[in-house]
Amino acid sequence: MLISEELFLLLRRDDGKPESAMAQRGYGLAAAVITDLVVAERITLSDDKDPRMTVLVPGPVGHPALDAAMARLEQRDGKKLSSLVTDGKVSREKEVAEALAAAGVIRVEEKRALGLVPERYPVVDPEPERRVRERLRTVLLGGTPTSADCSLLAILQGLEIAPKVLEEEKGTLGKKELKQRIEEVSADAETGDAVAKAVAAMNTAMMTAVIVPIVVSGSN
Repeated sequence: MLISEELFLLLRRDDGKPESAMAQRGYGLAAAVITDLVVAERITLSDDKDPRMTVLVPGPVGHPALDAAMARLEQRDGKKLSSLVTDGKVSREKEVAEALAAAGVIRVEEKRALGLVPERYPVVDPEPERRVRERLRTVLLGGTPTSADCSLLAILQGLEIAPKVLEEEKGTLGKKELKQRIEEVSADAETGDAVAKAVAAMNTAMMTAVIVPIVVSGSN
């Protein structure tokens, strides 16, 4: 599965509802889609603290979510990562959900009551998410992470919902210990340079996306 598909499952309970209100903002899914495109070598990120995105290979990728996101990123070539993770046209939740539904992993329940009741995505096959969670449990206990593991943990930490989403997987790790372990995983990522750079930059970009709106609303 794509990193964005794995994150989609982690951010929702088995009944299809979000794990938290923060999961609904789409920031995490946009970050995961961007990382998928870095892995696919379709885009790259600069070495700046808030890196700029450059399109390497334009055009369709072969997955509906990545194709739609790629079309948007081509329009925003050169923009900073912190602005891209808040771009709703990059997160592509609908296409990710449809791909998982087509694979028999979830079921899509359409909006009801004139849109007042949002779409839900109840799990049909729990095995894919179980495998992802088992991988993350192993990593948090000291195992060697894959690039997908590093990305998922960095995004969850950036959203500040890692303790909630990984409540069972973190074992006896407290909130501070969990954060430290995720930082260690990101720093020691045994991945290609481009992916490792994306993972390192994603946490900062996610924190910017999450904190800035809160500060602005608090000052009004």
